[in-house]
Amino acid sequence: MKTALISLSLLVVAFIVLFLILGVLSKSGKAPGLVAGRLPNCPDKPNCVNSEQGEDAAHLIEPLAILDDDRAAAVHVLKDVIREMGGRIEAESDDYLAATFSSAIFGFVDDLEIRVDSRGKVIHLRSSSRVGHSDMGVNRKRTELLRKRYIQKVSNANLSPDSAR
Repeated sequence: MKTALISLSLLVVAFIVLFLILGVLSKSGKAPGLVAGRLPNCPDKPNCVNSEQGEDAAHLIEPLAILDDDRAAAVHVLKDVIREMGGRIEAESDDYLAATFSSAIFGFVDDLEIRVDSRGKVIHLRSSSRVGHSDMGVNRKRTELLRKRYIQKVSNANLSPDSAR
């Protein structure tokens, strides 16, 4: 019994050390950026979602609509929501935004990338873990929460007395 307890304790310590190492390694990367003007496809792992994924239902999410044809306002709202959710804006250009989110316990870094498609009047999203295989659905949940908060903010802005002027 004592040997089993020691073995179990060593196994737990090994997993904790592994997760700490992966957390540190995830801090050294960066978002992949656009590939041929689009967000890159997700790797064949369940720790990524992407609105430009095509027919891959396991990774596919819906893009956000640009409401009122105001691209700049939509991006401004998204940046506010990202910061409110604990994200940090890392890169920004006319049609691209990259942000990072870190997990509370081991500091795993996930990348959130946004591509504004003004012609299609949508905002494409890609959220992916930098290390590991599974994320326990964290990236999908994050993009769903981002969508919900974005829609709430845009709706509130359209209903405010100041916006009617």
